[in-house]
Amino acid sequence: MRAEQILPDHVDQVDFNGTTVRKGTVAAFLASARIWSDEGASEEARAHAEADIVEGLPALRAIGLFDVLEIRDVSLRNWLDAH
Repeated sequence: MRAEQILPDHVDQVDFNGTTVRKGTVAAFLASARIWSDEGASEEARAHAEADIVEGLPALRAIGLFDVLEIRDVSLRNWLDAH
């Protein structure tokens, strides 16, 4: 399946299992996860990343991201499991 079959170019969000998923949700999660996992990131940057990840979790779970992919960073995986 191609991306445009899920979200055509003219559509910015879609409903998955009753949850609104915006275009860019997975990319935003990946960027935030990298910051969260970066030991050199500032506390402020890490706090923003945490907040952004928590905000996106319902959408990521609705699309089944974590049913297909496993987080390799054990600390991040455990943190996600707790949320």
